[in-house]
Amino acid sequence: MADSTRRDVVVVAGGISHERDVSLRSGRRVADSLTGFGWNVTLRDADAQLLPALGASRPEVVWPALHGASGEDGALRGVLEALGVPFVGSQATAARLAWDKPTASEVARRAGLFTPKSVTLSHDVFRELGAVSVLDAVGVEHTAPLVVKPARGGSAQGVTRVLDIDDLPRAMVTAYTYCDDAIIEQMVTGTEIAVGIIDTGDGPVALPAVEIVPKAGVYGFEARYNAGETTFFTPARLDEERASRAAEAAITAHSALALRHISRIDFIVDGAGTPWFLEANVLPGLTETSLVPQALIAAGYDLGWVYAELAEQAIRDNA
Repeated sequence: MADSTRRDVVVVAGGISHERDVSLRSGRRVADSLTGFGWNVTLRDADAQLLPALGASRPEVVWPALHGASGEDGALRGVLEALGVPFVGSQATAARLAWDKPTASEVARRAGLFTPKSVTLSHDVFRELGAVSVLDAVGVEHTAPLVVKPARGGSAQGVTRVLDIDDLPRAMVTAYTYCDDAIIEQMVTGTEIAVGIIDTGDGPVALPAVEIVPKAGVYGFEARYNAGETTFFTPARLDEERASRAAEAAITAHSALALRHISRIDFIVDGAGTPWFLEANVLPGLTETSLVPQALIAAGYDLGWVYAELAEQAIRDNA
């Protein structure tokens, strides 16, 4: 049971990635929830003062709420590991695996999950071999509808649905704006869901799946973080068997990637009820419109209690 009277936690948010504003919102929500639960919370930006401050204060635990590359690619987590500071969330090695979408998909596939057919192209190859020639070759195995997305990144930035093959070059350029590697993925149609996972020491538990129905048809950046742009159904409108399959698939992905404490696994559930793995998130959004908090509330959890339990587990794991 979390001790609500004595713990000091530093919540790290902000940074310089494309997702800075989202990170600040997540960090504030975590900080407010832990403060309301009785913890002593310090909210810090990820800047040149962070590490000296952590070294001087030696907090009992750090909660990284830093979205984007440095927060989710394992870099910050590796530094915290080197400092010996307990932190909530996956360790550096697992974060690196999940952050790289092609690698995460391969791990999920080897664990027995269904993954969309895809190809990953570096920007250098795209330029050196010629865009037309490369896309003509890719088109032999991949026909519209497709999804093009950066191989690394979050919040659906740089993601494009390609319904007409003539739009593929522009989609590639958009993806390369955010990452030097882009994925061309066969689109799977069905119900878009996200399954949150929490583990406070007794093994990973799947939260109720959240069904995502964006008004614009695409769950992009604006639809994720602007209230009213997306309708959510929690739990998702799946029958018991399909919901169970999705939950099992999420726990399988979480475990195969060696994730820790909290994650979110995204799927498309097709017409036959098969969950298709899309990606794993080691630091799911925790804003007022984010999916994991919605699932926690739907499951009857108090956010402050859950966040405190996860922080306590991080301390135990570092003991």
